[in-house]
Amino acid sequence: MSCNYAEGLSEYEDKGVLGVPEKFDDDDEINRKCLQLTKWIEEAKHVVVHTGAGISTAAGIPDFRGPNGVWTLEKEGKKPNINISFNDAVPTKTHMALKYLIEKEYIHYVISQNIDGLHLRTGLPRTHLAELHGNMFIGQCDTCDSQFVRTTATSTVGQKYLEEFCKREIRGRSCRGKLKDTILDWEADLPEKDLEMSDYHSSLADLNICLGTTLQIVPSGNLPLRCKKYGGKVVIVNLQPTKHDKKADLIINTYVDNVIEKVMKHLNFEIPEYNKNFDPTKNQLPISVIEWNIYKNQVKAFKKLFEAKHKLFRERKQSEMSNEKPNSAKRKRKVETMFENKHLKNDISLTTDEIKQEKFNRNLKVEIRRIDDDAKHKTEKKENYCKKTSEIPNFDSDDEFVE
Repeated sequence: MSCNYAEGLSEYEDKGVLGVPEKFDDDDEINRKCLQLTKWIEEAKHVVVHTGAGISTAAGIPDFRGPNGVWTLEKEGKKPNINISFNDAVPTKTHMALKYLIEKEYIHYVISQNIDGLHLRTGLPRTHLAELHGNMFIGQCDTCDSQFVRTTATSTVGQKYLEEFCKREIRGRSCRGKLKDTILDWEADLPEKDLEMSDYHSSLADLNICLGTTLQIVPSGNLPLRCKKYGGKVVIVNLQPTKHDKKADLIINTYVDNVIEKVMKHLNFEIPEYNKNFDPTKNQLPISVIEWNIYKNQVKAFKKLFEAKHKLFRERKQSEMSNEKPNSAKRKRKVETMFENKHLKNDISLTTDEIKQEKFNRNLKVEIRRIDDDAKHKTEKKENYCKKTSEIPNFDSDDEFVE
């Protein structure tokens, strides 16, 4: 469990602020804040959720810095009382709700500091998840860097060898690299692609929601603030104060599951139950090896979108400084040129900046769907190939499936 994970890490002095007393909002305040959060989720174009250990405590996995957290008790010379393993723990209501809201396109990306693998086990696609500190159910090749889903949690931490070999084939040749666990030790570099995707999505978001994290770890804890530069909002749901409370637009002090249940109710959704048939660690698919990779083309796509948003931001600032106000005729021509959408065509009240923003929002939505469709298409091809040949599929050097 998390205490075994903590024991496997190297010695490290600065583990942050520990054991801060928990705070609870009253019921009326919680209801009011949850209604506000729901409204912001419905209005937002790109919602990103940042998750910490607090969302997994309901699964029996202790947090680290709470009053009964692993490192809090360690400082007191105690050990937490744990009666469940990573293998036996199942996703909580929050984990399942996030996966459902991703499917319904209310939430677009999840950035997690957790290593428990519970997001993976909901069936949440890799295209919607960054894992900044690793995953107990993932092994990574030391040669080709490919990641693979394991059926059991690793017994090692700190990126140590697992006595397993990479089964990936590149242009018909077996890689045969050695697999390591993906769990980061103190001061280890964060996984590059996960960090890049986290940075881009956090900046693209007009709403960053932080669930069950004190935001103390850097750089993970600073990512939610990326959107503030572009006018985005930050919401924090946690039982303890966080280092960024003063910069948050909304703070809800209660259990994360409590907030998620209320938000789902406001959205008229039911939280689905955990189903092992959608859990990749149970390996119900015909693919003998399930990959867990972020591909270069996905990173490039979101880098391009981020650069477009930053350019739009600069242009808006320059426009505000020069106080330029294009006349209505020019605005209307630009709308008709850029859009086929009827309600936008006839709305000459839109400014040039608003037109560009609408175009950007549409492109962002299209790109996310394209990446999802591409990933699903690759998975289907691999499944069909495995059914026909009972072999592990090949890949070319550009991360594409080759039949």
